[in-house]
Amino acid sequence: MKSSLFPTLKNYKKEYLGKDIAAGIMIAAVSIPISMGYAEVSGLPAVFGLYGSVLPILFFALFSTSPQFIFGVDAAPAAIAGAALASLGIESGSADALRYIPVIALFVGLWLLLFYFLKAGKLVTFISTPVMGGFISGIALTIILMQIPKIMGGKSGSGELPELLKHLYETAQHINWVSVALGVGALAILIISKKVMPKFPMAVVIMALGMIATMVFHVDRYGVTLLAKVEPGLPKFILPDIFHVDLSHAAGRGLMIAVVVMAETLLSENNFAAKNGYKIDDNKEILACAAGNIISAFAGSCPVNGSISRTSMNEQFDGKTQAVSITAAVTMVAVLLFAAGFIGYLPVPVLTAIVISALMNVVEWHLAVRLFKVSRKEFYIFVAACMAVLFLGTIYGVIIGIILSFVAVVIRETNPPRAFLGGIPGRDGFYDLNKNHYAHPIENTVIYRFNASLFFANSKLFQEDIENHLKEDTKTVIVDAGTITNIDITAADTLLMLKNNLEKKGIAFYITEHMQGLNTQLHNLGMGSLIEEGCVRRTITAALLDSGLQKPFPLEGVPADLQENLKELQENAEKALSSHKHNTKNIEKIKKTLWLHTLPAEEENTLEEFAWAFGEDTVNEIEKRVHQVISHLHHWPELEAISESGLARQMRAWHNLGVIDEDEVLRRMELHLDELSANLEEDKNKQLIFQMIEKRRQHLEMELKQENPEIWQKLVESREHLERRLEKQNPEAAKRLRELEEKFLGKKWGGTGED
Repeated sequence: MKSSLFPTLKNYKKEYLGKDIAAGIMIAAVSIPISMGYAEVSGLPAVFGLYGSVLPILFFALFSTSPQFIFGVDAAPAAIAGAALASLGIESGSADALRYIPVIALFVGLWLLLFYFLKAGKLVTFISTPVMGGFISGIALTIILMQIPKIMGGKSGSGELPELLKHLYETAQHINWVSVALGVGALAILIISKKVMPKFPMAVVIMALGMIATMVFHVDRYGVTLLAKVEPGLPKFILPDIFHVDLSHAAGRGLMIAVVVMAETLLSENNFAAKNGYKIDDNKEILACAAGNIISAFAGSCPVNGSISRTSMNEQFDGKTQAVSITAAVTMVAVLLFAAGFIGYLPVPVLTAIVISALMNVVEWHLAVRLFKVSRKEFYIFVAACMAVLFLGTIYGVIIGIILSFVAVVIRETNPPRAFLGGIPGRDGFYDLNKNHYAHPIENTVIYRFNASLFFANSKLFQEDIENHLKEDTKTVIVDAGTITNIDITAADTLLMLKNNLEKKGIAFYITEHMQGLNTQLHNLGMGSLIEEGCVRRTITAALLDSGLQKPFPLEGVPADLQENLKELQENAEKALSSHKHNTKNIEKIKKTLWLHTLPAEEENTLEEFAWAFGEDTVNEIEKRVHQVISHLHHWPELEAISESGLARQMRAWHNLGVIDEDEVLRRMELHLDELSANLEEDKNKQLIFQMIEKRRQHLEMELKQENPEIWQKLVESREHLERRLEKQNPEAAKRLRELEEKFLGKKWGGTGED
């Protein structure tokens, strides 16, 4: 299909047809009680709910890009329209109501059409997942609470949570236990069948059983409410009577409903789209909603909306495209023409159970639990959005949800990630002092990285961070502004004030690493003096050189001669690499030499990275990696041919480990020596591997003791710590290691200590 109409039917597959038809019939069946009930809530006779389930659903499908979302008569628009009648003193079901409600529906469609041309669908991107989940859950819980009284033998509730709970209490005073038995029994069967037979259309069976119960057992004689009888026939076209209604009032209520329809539909559609892995066009969905409401007005019906409950049921029955909506509309036509009489045999509590069953899947319980575990702030936002819908209604829920989304953004931006940077001996670049064990501050210098745009809400934090980090000997402050993409006038004033305060203390101030656009903003904000006075530099290195420091930049606590030696070694290695491009053997030798004599950065230090990534599970993750290394030993074809160089080749996969880290991994390999496969079980093979590992550990210690006694001392302490930890956590493993050392290395353990 080249046309833009019915976009979800493009490239339609035959295998979809059966599922789409089955889901469409089920949607039509469930829409009968839902739409009739909500039509009455809006102030129209019940049959107009069925009329609103024919053409509106077709016109929505005509433009919708969502393959599974279902349109129809729904709770929120019906409730707002009904409230509009009440505020004007118009009696529900009267001739005035029949005139007024279609005009509201027409204005809803026209407002939505305006939103389409304004591309207002982008607003949904400002609503976060917790807000969206809370909003959807609040709507679902509201509709469930509306439906529960119908299971108890009463009428559907309306209003917000206090009114719904009051209505529930009043209904419970006159409860019909036969109705409860039918509703609760049906709901229990549906819940169990979802777990046992999730694809079986149990709802159809339940509806059939409900009709049989009426025909055979006459449950209506026991006070069970049946659906109202409907006269057969299709809806008639009307022209909304705009000349005999209060247009300003109708337009105002229409705007309110249009906002609710857009927000609720787009939020719900995006929620289903994200969950099922497809994309929708938000603006096209607004057009589809506009078309559905305009045609509903000409059918004399009420405002219509995307339906969460029916979409959830469509998802349950695996509907694939908007062919489901077409099938549902055709089925509703067939019902109106040929089966209107059967509607009167359907028990309300049974059909209500089907609706509640579908809505239970909509409530985002799993999201709430996940947020509670990983982010309490976002969990509270979820709860607030849900409570806003329950207590204040859909429209206020939308407003509060959007406000909460912006509040969440502001909270994150006012407390962004930030760090102070330093250098690592023998290495270029600048590293987070808190995350790099070997990083040291540069002498007399503060380097500060700020990972957010700088504006009025976080500029004070920016200033306080720097001022609180100053020392008596600080001579230079450098801001790494690489992630600062925007700055407002408040922040610009803060920068100038900070620069002036530092200047009075004899401290130079620089802004570095940022995009050129930030300089333009500074000029436009009247802060060009910062650039003119040389406070703006392209790189941190340029700022350091400008401040009078020379490479290698002096680091606090690191002797200058050690830095010079490490830097010279690195430069020589780089030259050697460039002159021996084609000599792989020499390159590997140089790499190995460089590795043995330089201290690794955090991102090149595997075990420290594990600690950052896995937290409390770090030890288990290290154990997995040790097992992986051991597994390589199984594939060595000739164990006798393994030499120290062979083990070194195997070790090259660890070239990014620090010396202390490698030592710990080697010790863990010894611990797991018994896990080697059958071809390595002979003692002489284990002895060879054990001896090579110990030889490697001795080599590391000897090299480190010569090159860097300070780090060598840390290695000694690390080994002692590892042995104590092993003795405490796994005494059997510690005992086994001592036995291996006695057996393969000749070490003696006993009261006199170690030989």
